[in-house]
Amino acid sequence: MTELKRIQAKGDNSYEILLGRGLLDEVASSLGSATKKVLLVYPEPLEISAQALADALTESGKSVWQFPVADGESAKADRWLTIAWSSLGQAEFSRSDAVVSLGGGSTTDLAGFIAATWLRGIKVVHVPTTLLAIVDASIGGKTGINTLEGKNLVGAFHDPHSVIADLDTLESLPKVELGSGFGEIVKCGFIKDPTILDLIEENVSDAVDVRSDRFLELVNRTIQVKVNTVGSDFRESGNREFLNYGHTLGHAIELAEHYKMKHGHAVSIGMCFVAELARSAGRLDDETADRHKRILDLIGLPTSYSKDKWSALYTGMQIDKKSRGGILRFVVLDGLAKPGILEAPTEEMLYSAFLEIAN
Repeated sequence: MTELKRIQAKGDNSYEILLGRGLLDEVASSLGSATKKVLLVYPEPLEISAQALADALTESGKSVWQFPVADGESAKADRWLTIAWSSLGQAEFSRSDAVVSLGGGSTTDLAGFIAATWLRGIKVVHVPTTLLAIVDASIGGKTGINTLEGKNLVGAFHDPHSVIADLDTLESLPKVELGSGFGEIVKCGFIKDPTILDLIEENVSDAVDVRSDRFLELVNRTIQVKVNTVGSDFRESGNREFLNYGHTLGHAIELAEHYKMKHGHAVSIGMCFVAELARSAGRLDDETADRHKRILDLIGLPTSYSKDKWSALYTGMQIDKKSRGGILRFVVLDGLAKPGILEAPTEEMLYSAFLEIAN
């Protein structure tokens, strides 16, 4: 059995991330004896796993309301909120009760927002079942839903009560989902911990093997990057913005693809784009810029995007601009693990960098 790792995280409040294998029995104990009622939020394809977790929670003395939602980004819609609020009201959930999420990043985002908004905030325990959710979405307290105008435009900051990251849940994860998580892992390597990149390049087959010690180390290091960054800037007024490396174009790609492209795949393309943008601005050396495509190709992640989509992408990036006080900002690198901000690049600069990754 993999050694259990206990990682302490801090946002508005402190909480614990449990990382290891065979951890599902930890969910009930993490909730505590004061919690009597649980809303279990999960995507419909995880019905069997959700039933097993519901049974375990029931055996521990909790009353469980199962709340299946759509799979993927379709779960992050306002219609699920109104149904959840109605269920919580009818079941008379109090401030001592809880929401538990079982699923990927879309599920944790929705469940976290449900918990943040019920009675102005009740506890939420995340049980992420995808690599992306383990290393990113379940940590940091960001919750939210999508609108027709863009991704995550409605949400709240709400720390989880705890995160139970059981690597056994990844054993049957499709390759496309594993790759999506690696987009965020590589991101953390470039902005903060280059050892992550070395571990992948030294033995990529071992790195992507969810049963290997190398994989565990990559996950642990990525979580530590996010925990340390969020802990010093919970509400994204400073260095937490660096976690958005590759995300400005990435989110625009997701919008252009109607959220049918995996988040980590879009971020992968976005990182290659900002590497070219930083290179053209004279801020990033050639070796580090070229390393982006090299390592992402090694994992099998996309590194280019259709030239014909530029107009839609530029329009999509304006949404990010509006949320940043009218100035389009990009997280770029001034060297390996030296993130910075590039403000107000011209459309000509952006298009020139895009052409370097266009197909």
